[in-house]
Amino acid sequence: MTNRRPKHVVNVVGLKCPEPLMIVRNEVRQMKVGETVSVTATDPTTVRDFTKFCHYMGHQLVESKRANGRYQFVIRKGRKG
Repeated sequence: MTNRRPKHVVNVVGLKCPEPLMIVRNEVRQMKVGETVSVTATDPTTVRDFTKFCHYMGHQLVESKRANGRYQFVIRKGRKG
């Protein structure tokens, strides 16, 4: 986990692709460079989606883990998007 708590929190539990990615993308757009968002999801495709999203948009996937049937991510906004 990061040393600082994410300023932004998104809960997309129960939503299926492509909704989680669209919601996170809109949240990241409103963030400042360097800020982080914590995301909780249940759709297994979010692992692939958020990894590729960060890679192509220049963000950093700080954390990606699974526990108790939920996926937890921390994304840091990069300079590109």
